[in-house]
Amino acid sequence: MVTRVFYIVDVFAEEKYAGNQLAVFQASRALSDGEMQRIANEMNFSETTFILSEERREGGYDVRIFTPKREVPFAGHPVLGTACVIQREIVGEPVEKLALNLKVGQIPVAFTYKGGDADLLWMEQTNPTFGRVFEPTAVSKALHLGEKVVDARFPVQEVSTGLSFIIVPLNSLDAVKRATLDKDEYFRLIKDSEAKALLIFCPEVRRRENDLSVRVFADYYGVPEDPATGSANGCLAAYTVKYRYFGTDHVDLRVEQGYEIGRPSLLFLRARDLGGRIAVSVGGRVIPVARGELL
Repeated sequence: MVTRVFYIVDVFAEEKYAGNQLAVFQASRALSDGEMQRIANEMNFSETTFILSEERREGGYDVRIFTPKREVPFAGHPVLGTACVIQREIVGEPVEKLALNLKVGQIPVAFTYKGGDADLLWMEQTNPTFGRVFEPTAVSKALHLGEKVVDARFPVQEVSTGLSFIIVPLNSLDAVKRATLDKDEYFRLIKDSEAKALLIFCPEVRRRENDLSVRVFADYYGVPEDPATGSANGCLAAYTVKYRYFGTDHVDLRVEQGYEIGRPSLLFLRARDLGGRIAVSVGGRVIPVARGELL
């Protein structure tokens, strides 16, 4: 009988049992695609990752990411959580940087430390692309909100740094809190869209030290609402720079997410317009929770 060792970590968490939980499986190259998908469905976290080998290839570790319904080429909290497990369980000593080889390409992750333990982890995201612009009415219907709650100063638009999201600017925290997904309207909205998930945000916050409040709906991937979404927030960081949401060509932000589902999360975002591209980094803390074996 083959035993599969896995680790559970909380990503973008300030304390244990907050943030976004992730299961990370080691030595997974022998698993078939179907077996990985079945395990991800059984774990039932927003994503589960599989480290294919403990040996580096082209400077990085081969990793695959699955939601309960399908494989994805890139996702933020799985990158940081998996990098933490690699540093702790495979490398076994502090490192300044390591890289993950994903379907979207190689993603570098940088580490800062407090004592001997990793503190903040930062991942560099690929150059963002900006796609389709949506009518506010269609999005507001999908969220059970009136059209006037959408901030008309900025577009509702697809943005991708490896995984595409529809970025929706709202006027108030009340609107962010009230949003609920109308599944029929949601699936009608994403039918012909590269982006399959919605990120809604506003500059009104619960904790005054933060800069933005965010919620992410990703029912297409089997995640009705995600407590912390690094890939989506990387898209948001690029969006705020492109459209000068804060009036500058660079941002250094603290983002709160996950309050509505009882897993408050904190993400750190940095983005800068470099002329031909927008450089984006997403940071957060990773807290180890448990080690397990799947028989």
